[in-house]
Amino acid sequence: MTDPIFSNAPSGVKYRKAAEVYPFLEAYIVKKENEIDDIEQMVQRYEKRRQAEERAYQAMSSLRRLLSGKKPDHHLAVEYIHYVKKPLEKIRSLRQEIEHARRILNSSSPSDVVPVNEEMMEV
Repeated sequence: MTDPIFSNAPSGVKYRKAAEVYPFLEAYIVKKENEIDDIEQMVQRYEKRRQAEERAYQAMSSLRRLLSGKKPDHHLAVEYIHYVKKPLEKIRSLRQEIEHARRILNSSSPSDVVPVNEEMMEV
């Protein structure tokens, strides 16, 4: 007999006993937190570079500013989306994954059956 929980599982999600998953969850959480740190550092480097470019532009004489030009605003907007907005969305999703893993770790008993991404089991 098939259990409806297992037969209607979305692709990429498997159901396992919580006791089987516990050893992998701590490593998974640490891996995701390191990913978040790396992304935050990338965003900070971009913002620092942008500030340095802006300071250098403002420090130029008005004639040099006129000749060198400045990046168009729409270029800056695209850079912002690429280097700040999308990475921050990725951080948000990673934090949700970490919260889900912590929920499994803290609130389930070892005999419970919990949904697990394949990525959690690869760590």
